[in-house]
Amino acid sequence: MKTILFHPERDADAIPQAAAILRRGGLLGIPTETVYGLGADALNETAVRHIFEAKGRPQDNPLIIHVPDAAWLERYCREVPETAYRLAERFWPGPLTMILPRRENVPLQTTGGLETVGVRCPDHPVTRAIIEAAGVPVAAPSGNTSGRPSPTTAGHMAEDMDGKIDGIVDGGPCAVGVESTIIDLTVTPPRLLRPGGLPLEALEEVLGTVAVDKAVTGLLKDGEKPRAPGMKYRHYAPKAPVTAVTGDPAHSALVIRGLLREKAGVICFDEFAGYFEGHIVHRLGPFTDKLAQAQRVFDALRTFDGTDVTEIFAQCPDDEGLGLAVGNRLKKAAGFHLIDGDAPVVIGITGGTGSGKTSALQALEALGGTVLDCDAVYHQALREDETLRRRIRDAFGEVFRGTELDRQKLGSLVFSDPQALERLNGIIFDYLPGVLRRRMEGRVLVGLDAINLIESGLGELCCRTVAVLAPGEQRVQRIMQRDHIPEEYARLRIQAQKPDSYYREHCTDVLENQEETPEAFRAKAEIFFRDLLRQLHHITEGGHEQ
Repeated sequence: MKTILFHPERDADAIPQAAAILRRGGLLGIPTETVYGLGADALNETAVRHIFEAKGRPQDNPLIIHVPDAAWLERYCREVPETAYRLAERFWPGPLTMILPRRENVPLQTTGGLETVGVRCPDHPVTRAIIEAAGVPVAAPSGNTSGRPSPTTAGHMAEDMDGKIDGIVDGGPCAVGVESTIIDLTVTPPRLLRPGGLPLEALEEVLGTVAVDKAVTGLLKDGEKPRAPGMKYRHYAPKAPVTAVTGDPAHSALVIRGLLREKAGVICFDEFAGYFEGHIVHRLGPFTDKLAQAQRVFDALRTFDGTDVTEIFAQCPDDEGLGLAVGNRLKKAAGFHLIDGDAPVVIGITGGTGSGKTSALQALEALGGTVLDCDAVYHQALREDETLRRRIRDAFGEVFRGTELDRQKLGSLVFSDPQALERLNGIIFDYLPGVLRRRMEGRVLVGLDAINLIESGLGELCCRTVAVLAPGEQRVQRIMQRDHIPEEYARLRIQAQKPDSYYREHCTDVLENQEETPEAFRAKAEIFFRDLLRQLHHITEGGHEQ
């Protein structure tokens, strides 16, 4: 089949020729303000069946019928409520689809077997003129192969449909960029089935309370019947697997940076593109500009199919305004594999002196992590927190000079008395978790540096606990060079610490350091932590786990 490309702005016969295709049961690509649609006569079951065939669309996925104005509602819908006319007066032409009871002249083939039908009036004068000229409502899902990103230009549509359909009308790039909002008016309160080009807040101004269907935030289960397009099946997906990252934009950008491998692609807000040098990046626009994001989201998803990226990470906007629709499309592209960028990942780092913990922590910082040195946090608290000082005084007497701890005096009391040392550790281990939790607030990735990570119970704050281990002889040499101490003293320090077997038994992960230089170990540790983060977020070699 040869697909004809119509240009109405320079061809006076384009509209009548396009209308003739619809009247004779053909398939036509039509422009709207949302996305390009694959149109056919909604009352012609054979023509509608051809839509499903061209798209590879599941037969139970209902279609939306397009009309030129609200006067057509009564022709194809029963029991049209007054609210439908109020919505049409306010938002038509525009990106709003209303679900209403169907009349018998609308085939079940069009409605996906449902007794309801979705109706909208597109805000594109060319398409409304074509519908008027054809004299029939036009069933038109998005004009892409089923499951792929929706087309927002005639060129996008030709990529998927050239040779499969009779014609494509080039009406320029879509002004909105995401599909219409779908509201079900057959239930009380009205229910949002799909967020789209009309924000939920605008509907609430007219309707008051609007319920949000669970399909907006997750996939329907097998056996559940979709009441509107896009509710059940994975949609908008490029070939490479997508992971969507929600939360504060600064947080989600850092999370993505920590997960990227060499051939990963990124969809991000303009402000954070510089975080991902060396990767293919598609910008959504500023994180405050939801319209720009809506206009660009499908183009970003679709463009990756012409590259060699093996996975895609996408920043999601918040749910305000058009952000609900943009985020919904990204989440559906990801099969609802989501990462909460605001939920901190805490990795505990421990191990004996000379093992290379400092280099490991530097690698974590290179991935956007914040290091909390528990020993430093404790000594800062001793200087600043009178409550902690009072607890230590109550247990050991006056061991402070002003706000400064007299370490020698306290040491003389506890290091020769195991019970006293246990009492001191009890005070410290009881105090630190609360302080550390407060310091973790607002952090995306935290490395908790604690020699007593396991014994103190601080490991319970961590998603994973990592023991950094190294051969004893290498540790001896490192300590001697680092601390300028004789070999005998270096060996005594190592002997006084816990053996490797203790860490292997009590930590979730082990990072071995047999490298010749700190730089080489930092590079190894960065790969280790990147892989660990991917495990925590269920991202596998082939994309992500379902």
